[in-house]
Amino acid sequence: MRVASTKTAAALCGGLLLAMSVPASAAVDAKLLDMLKANGSITNTQYNELQAELARDQKEQQIARQAQQETNEQIAATAKKTNELSTFDQKMAWAAKTQFKGDVRFRQETVQNDGVSNNKDQNRQRIRARLGAYSEINPQVDTGIRIATGSNDDARSTNQSLDNYFDKKQIWLDQGYVDYHPDAIKNLHLVGGKMPQQWVSMGDIIWDNDISPEGLSLSYKYPLSGSTELFGSAGHYTLKDNVDGEGVQFKHDLRLYAGQLGGRFALTDNLKMTLGGSIYAYDNADSSACPGTGSVTSPCALAVNGNSPREEFKLYEGFGQLDVSGLPVPLSVYGQYVNNTEASNSQDTGWLAGVKTKVYGFAIDYNYRDVQRNAVVGAFTDSDFANGYTGSRGSKLKVSYELDKNFNVGATYYMANSDYTNASLNKKDSDINTLQLDAEAKF
Repeated sequence: MRVASTKTAAALCGGLLLAMSVPASAAVDAKLLDMLKANGSITNTQYNELQAELARDQKEQQIARQAQQETNEQIAATAKKTNELSTFDQKMAWAAKTQFKGDVRFRQETVQNDGVSNNKDQNRQRIRARLGAYSEINPQVDTGIRIATGSNDDARSTNQSLDNYFDKKQIWLDQGYVDYHPDAIKNLHLVGGKMPQQWVSMGDIIWDNDISPEGLSLSYKYPLSGSTELFGSAGHYTLKDNVDGEGVQFKHDLRLYAGQLGGRFALTDNLKMTLGGSIYAYDNADSSACPGTGSVTSPCALAVNGNSPREEFKLYEGFGQLDVSGLPVPLSVYGQYVNNTEASNSQDTGWLAGVKTKVYGFAIDYNYRDVQRNAVVGAFTDSDFANGYTGSRGSKLKVSYELDKNFNVGATYYMANSDYTNASLNKKDSDINTLQLDAEAKF
């Protein structure tokens, strides 16, 4: 009995040592337990206890494996979702960096022209609708696309008359351009395409506000101390390819070269001033066709709407604005002066002077102008004043009020006297008075 007991104790110790050498996660092996029980190394009670322990360990391992599997699945699902979101974000990044802007305007317009036969007034309702998408392609490149209404392809108007039995109205490409502004040179913009006007304007006797020039432009702003900055721009714009019909070379195109330099200065805390000068030079102007005729044999070239036939143009402009704050109401005084050095006669000068303010929420803008016959290009001058004719003088008064957020109502009245608007009737000095009532919503 002593020998058997000794053997049993030795076997039990060996079994326990073997069990201790097994990883805790595996505990004792079921087969080893059966062997120990078969050779009498452990009692039934010991066997049952160790078997229960083995079952608990196996259950814990199963739970751990299941938890680990669920964790792995969650990690995989999260990674997949993150990857899917990343792909989606990449695909939709343009939307986050794109702005949509536009406006819709309804207008009631009355034109009284004593030079029109039978002295008939013109009364009409008109709409203007514009929608633009402006996107950041990358930190150095932006693009813009805008569509607009218009009765025809006239560069000076995006108005569409309400007429013709509820027919559908035309939509035109009004702008489409690429703006490159390198990080290496801050405030430098290289713009190509059909673009917003890249020059500063203090009046509309040279350029109608609706014109979107086409070509290539370079502009730059150089900030000085405080609110003072210098600005400048230069551009090459193509008006008509092979205008004289002599060949496709660059020298046969009707071209506009534009340059401008100026500055904005803070004279005091309540007094700011903007001053600048521009040059607009046209090549091959005397060979160009009338806008819209498509004929290079037409005698009018750019010289339309009051200009002398086949007139040439090289315009020098000076402009300025003085902004005064600290008064009971804000006040701005502005003006522009232009001279066409290529004019065929002495009618080569135009000027405009105006003042604007804001009183009780009403924005008020008044200016007076005198534009001689060949001072500016008749194809591009303001289309509303004197029906868009040069050789005119008179006043413009505009009053507007923000009735609600992004919703304005206003009235504009033009009182003009024109020399050449009715030249076909051989009648000069006709009075053209125009009233425009507007309701405009922006978004």
